[in-house]
Amino acid sequence: MLGLNVGFYSTGNVPTHIAINACLGAAIALFVSGLTSAYISESEERKKELVELERAMVVSLGDTEYGRATQWVPIWIALVNGFSPLLVSLFIISPLWMSQFEVYLPIPPLESTISFAFLTIFLLGLFLGKVSGTFWLWTGLRTLAIAVITCLLILTLEF
Repeated sequence: MLGLNVGFYSTGNVPTHIAINACLGAAIALFVSGLTSAYISESEERKKELVELERAMVVSLGDTEYGRATQWVPIWIALVNGFSPLLVSLFIISPLWMSQFEVYLPIPPLESTISFAFLTIFLLGLFLGKVSGTFWLWTGLRTLAIAVITCLLILTLEF
């Protein structure tokens, strides 16, 4: 979303409805890709683990809690892997929608969207820092720096 919106910003004149449609297209693609790729890879890995465990134990585990978990865990992982980028994308582009409904924004919609993307990336960095046990602020600033570098590359390499 950040890359798309910085690209739109660099052109200087993209109608809001076109930006929304392009972002929605990308968000839906991320959703479908995340959902299907996670499900396919996770279900195959879980099946392999189940077969290896059954061979080692010389018993079928299909009717056990572990066997049922082998079927359900990939579904949950796929749902998280699909919905998380979709929901984050919808949050990031919410200023574009708000402007369509003539909601007052203190800064223009495209700049608001880019700001929301930076905020989201920074918060993700904070979360990752907290989870990894490192200094959360440093991780947040590092992810934000990567986002800024990405934007600068996009703006520098525009055609």
